Amino acid sequence: MIKKDLIEIKKHLEKIKVFILDMDGTIYLGNDLFPCTLPFLNKVKETKRDYYFFTNNSSKSVNVYLNKLEKMKIPIQEDHMMVSTHVIMQYLKQHHLNETVYIVGTSALLEEFQKQGFVIDEKDPDIVILGFDTSLTYEKLEKACMWIRHGKTYYGINPDLNCPIEGGEFIPDCGSMAKLIEASTGKYPEFFGKPSHRTLDYIIEKTGFSGEEIAIVGDRLYTDIAVADKSDVTSILVLSGETKEKDILESKIKPDILVEDIGVLSTLL
Repeated sequence: MIKKDLIEIKKHLEKIKVFILDMDGTIYLGNDLFPCTLPFLNKVKETKRDYYFFTNNSSKSVNVYLNKLEKMKIPIQEDHMMVSTHVIMQYLKQHHLNETVYIVGTSALLEEFQKQGFVIDEKDPDIVILGFDTSLTYEKLEKACMWIRHGKTYYGINPDLNCPIEGGEFIPDCGSMAKLIEASTGKYPEFFGKPSHRTLDYIIEKTGFSGEEIAIVGDRLYTDIAVADKSDVTSILVLSGETKEKDILESKIKPDILVEDIGVLSTLL
């Protein structure tokens, strides 16, 4: 049930101590920062709350996001920047120690894995990992599909079907690439970014807050909002990105709170 009464929403938000903010479509669109973003972040700090960023976009490194935020005059510590890649890497270290990986992803994604000590094997890997690959080639697809057919463990990083860009357009994201591979192999991966419960567990562990003290803010029903479904975490949907009001009516996933953008949310803190 979406909370609509402003008094009810304000009362609900009083218990929130940290906001987990999606990025593209929530605080900016492509390279365009929303005018309401900096005032919102200032309001969060003024009310003695905290904020983290979490992006499902696995095509870029943490440093790329930190540099982008810095250019936008957004103050952020490295440990407050979360990427879906972190979730799967933590899982692999816990459950697939010393196993080799083949990654369908950008050079930045491969570098992130290598920095964390993972061995990339292009001849006979133990695990195939699908990321948001903006440098996707037929050769990469051919190799991935072959090994998946041969029974290799297969994981996906983020299930997003589309990535929003400037001008209201979208480009195919990791989830769409997974559909392509499924058409060839009949296999679909477990994903680790939003809305996976592994992401929610990761957020709670990293922030140190309880579920009822956390609010996740984003523009997508099937990732940002779904990750908090059936949990104590509050979900806040903004209409500044992918989701439109008509989409909510057709979806089984409903946000706890619906606002036009984080500027409106700022007035409720």
